[in-house]
Order: sequence, then C-alpha cells, then structure tokens
Amino acid sequence: MSTTTAQQEQAFRALDAFAIELPSWGFANTGTRFGKFIQAAAAGTTAEKFADAGQVHRFTGCCPSVAVHILWDFPEGLSGVEPLRAVAAEHGVAIGSINPNVFQDQQYKYGSFGNPSEAVRAEALRHVMDSIAIQRAAGSRDLSLWFADGTNFPGSGSIRQRKQWFTEGLRAAHGALSGDMRMLVEYKPFEPAFYHTDIADWGMALLLARAAGPRAKVLVDTGHHYQSQNIEQIVAWLLDEDMLGGFHFNDRRYADDDLTLGSIDPYQVFRIFHEICYFAWERGAAPDIAYMVDQSHNLKNKIEEMIQTAMNAQELYLKAALVDHAALAAAQTRAELIDAEEILRAAFFTDVRPLLREWRQTRGLAPEPLTAFRASGYLERITEARAGRNRDALSSYA
Repeated sequence: MSTTTAQQEQAFRALDAFAIELPSWGFANTGTRFGKFIQAAAAGTTAEKFADAGQVHRFTGCCPSVAVHILWDFPEGLSGVEPLRAVAAEHGVAIGSINPNVFQDQQYKYGSFGNPSEAVRAEALRHVMDSIAIQRAAGSRDLSLWFADGTNFPGSGSIRQRKQWFTEGLRAAHGALSGDMRMLVEYKPFEPAFYHTDIADWGMALLLARAAGPRAKVLVDTGHHYQSQNIEQIVAWLLDEDMLGGFHFNDRRYADDDLTLGSIDPYQVFRIFHEICYFAWERGAAPDIAYMVDQSHNLKNKIEEMIQTAMNAQELYLKAALVDHAALAAAQTRAELIDAEEILRAAFFTDVRPLLREWRQTRGLAPEPLTAFRASGYLERITEARAGRNRDALSSYA
C-alpha cells in the first residue's frame, strides 16, 4: 500500500487515540449453558487474569485497561481494590469498567431492580452501591450495568411497574456517582427473559438513562440485537443525542453468539466505526466513547484470541478513520449514490496492515503481535504452571 505522509500521520493519530478494554472474565474458564470447557492455561485468579491481559496490551499497544466483575474479581469487596491496582500496574494495565452482578445469585430468579420483592430490589441496589464504592476507590470512570430482568410468560409481571422500579433504582445509583464517574445502561432483547426483557432495546435504555440523570449513557453490545438490525443507525442516533457511552464488542451469526470481533461481519464493525469517525470529522472532536470487548473464549486460546480481537479492532477502526469524509459528504449532498458507496468500499478494502506494522515499530511494538506473543514463551510457562489446577477443575466439574 502506498500512502502519503499526510495519510500516514492521519493513520498514526487514529491509532494513538484508539484503545479497547479487555474483559477479565475472558481469560478464565468459561463455557455455554450446556457446560464449561477447561483450558490448561486459563487464568484461575484475578491476578492471573491481569497478567494475561498485560500480555495482550504489551503486544498490541491498544488494551490499557481491564473490565472487572465485582462478584468474580472482588470477592473480598472494597479491601481488594488497592492490591488489585498494584497487580494491574505491575502488568502495565489499569482497572477499567466496573460490572456489578445482579443476575447470578438465587435471589435474582425473578429479577433484580425489577423484582416484585422490595427486599430483593433493595439488595440489588446495595450491591450496585457497593460496586460504585469500588469504582471510586479504583479510579474507574464507568459503571457498566446489564440486567437479566424480564419475564418468560404473558401476565407474569406488570411491565409498567417494573419500568418504574428500574427508574427508581437507576436514579438512586446515579445519585452516588461523583467526579467524572458515569453509568452505562446496556440492553438486550432476549435471553434469559424470553417473553419480555425489562431493558430490551436502545430506546428503552435511552429513556432509562435520561431518567437516571446526566451521568448516564447507553452501552451498545453488538451481539444484543435482532437479526439484520441496522446497528450503525442506532449508533448514529445515539451519537446525535449525545447518549452513546460505550460498546461491548463481539460478533454474531444468529443471536448473542459472542464470537471474535470481526470474524463474521467485519463490514458491519467497519460501518459502526465509520459512523463514529464521520461524526468526529463533522464536529471537529472525537466523541467520548468507551470501547470494550465482551466475548466468549471457550474454544480458542484465550490470550491469542484477545490479541486477534485487538488486531481486528485496530484494522477496522483504521479503515474507518481513513474514509475521505469530505468527499463522502459532497457525494451525499449531490445524491451521488454509487460514488458515496464506493468511497466507503475503497476504505474498507484498503489493506491497512502495512500501516499498522509501521505504527507498531515506531511505538516500540512488535510488527506482528500474534507471532511475537507465540515466540515469547509466555503461553508455555503459564500452561505448565496452571495445567495441574485446571485438570483438577476439569475432574471436579465432570
């Protein structure tokens, strides 16, 4: 690929500004609803998760933070924050978004913020408040809220009443935020609730976020939509309303498959990034959006898939950043349909890998992250150290 100096500078600025957060749970043993699949090298402690995440950032240069789940990563509560901050710093990363867990415990069988039991609703709010305390102590900006609440059968609950309970709970949580802290409200049309989900789409999340307060924004999970839904249109509308707070990136073929980012429909991921870059070009400033990964790493090696994901994200974001926005705007104004589409296609089909290799080398990174990681010997070392424990876990699980 032949690029001008101006294009290279534009590409390097885009790559310097791009960061995508890794999920701690993506490094642990996970599975499907039918079973858990054990990997010999999987992380068994939060410290190991951060060590593995540090490897991804070391080789890609774009994953400086790690999202955490409160029940899974802070079993000791607030007292675990400082030790984990030290571990994170040791591995060159930081604690990222805070994810409360109000879907796992038995008391949430009929919901959390939408539970008909006042006592359960109060317990869910207490957990979220505890999570906000951890968020503040960790120096984390974003509280990421996903709720499994809903019903499976008509008549099982009052949809309007549950909406009101959610509004009350989110307002109360919002009131505990301070400084630059934000709360991101996620949505999902189904699973595990199959008749109605309390926050089922972006419009519901938008209304609840606005009702909660000015620190609340919408979080878009790219797997949380019906088949063939135009996600980039949702992104464009949320951008225009100044309500797009963040993403959970993954890919899907059927429903919420949580596959590797860009593995099924890279053009869609490109189109999403394009809407963001186009918005930034028009406004003269990039929107404040948190990019996060939320995938299942059940079959692929976990660290390698994370590196693959980060590389895919960098490539697709860079393609979107290199769209000729001035030419696109002019073609759209003149209703030159083919020309406008070809401008997008030209950027999407550009091979940006040479530019990425150049950027990595100038930033002191290996030009080929996956190759460099495999040559580092890290995977062999942790496999040897963790294999026995994971074999024991497999035996007890079986």
